[in-house]
Amino acid sequence: MTRGTTNPNRLRRVDRWLAGPEAWRLRRAADPLVIDLGYGASPTTAVELHSRMGCVRADVAVMGIEIDPDRVRAAKPLERSGLTFRQGGFELPVDGRRPVMVRAFNVLRQYNEDEYQAHWDMVCSRLAVGGIFIDGTCDEIGRRSTWVVLDPSGPVSLSISLHFGSFQRPSDVAERLPKALIHRNIPGERVHAFLQAMDKAWGEAAPMASYGARQRWITMCRMLRSQGWPLLTGPSRWRLGEITVAWSAVAPSQAVHSVA
Repeated sequence: MTRGTTNPNRLRRVDRWLAGPEAWRLRRAADPLVIDLGYGASPTTAVELHSRMGCVRADVAVMGIEIDPDRVRAAKPLERSGLTFRQGGFELPVDGRRPVMVRAFNVLRQYNEDEYQAHWDMVCSRLAVGGIFIDGTCDEIGRRSTWVVLDPSGPVSLSISLHFGSFQRPSDVAERLPKALIHRNIPGERVHAFLQAMDKAWGEAAPMASYGARQRWITMCRMLRSQGWPLLTGPSRWRLGEITVAWSAVAPSQAVHSVA
């Protein structure tokens, strides 16, 4: 069971991404099932997800899943058409249905490093064709957020999304990296190299600060792309304080002992 802490709008950054560049998955889905896995002590994030994804597809079915039965009972009064709550975990108790999106935020970070892969595999084996699993982490009010995207073949990308004014250097987000990467921010690891490259480009883009943090961020992203980093999105996402890089550029490369 997770600690369950949450706040309204805490997951707005990843929801904006799901309802934006990833919305095509929901539009094409034969079964528009979306899962909020481990929503916590309050069902707020599931309610918000239903509202936001309902703007993409009116018949979306959002299911909040929690391992704690008391949390499920507390959420039941909020059920309505397209929004339900069930007890369960990574096995996804959805009666044989295959979700097109599964979002798990601030869940796997509470596990040991040697445990997350099994949970990744379990969830991905239950996805619909074209479905994705989003394993992410954010701070208490959602101003620093990261997430790994996986499909049935494995991890695809890492996204970093920061609120302008809530960081001094991009690498300040390091403490909010997903479990697969949080212990890998050390010399010799790819994610460490990527964060260092972001910091360097951010520093070199300082002259653009007179035009605002947004223009400085966009300039940083352009520099990273010109250096060969495989960025998967462009200015329309960069302007939001968001950057997405191919998983191959940040994937763990050396063994790290399990850390609780």
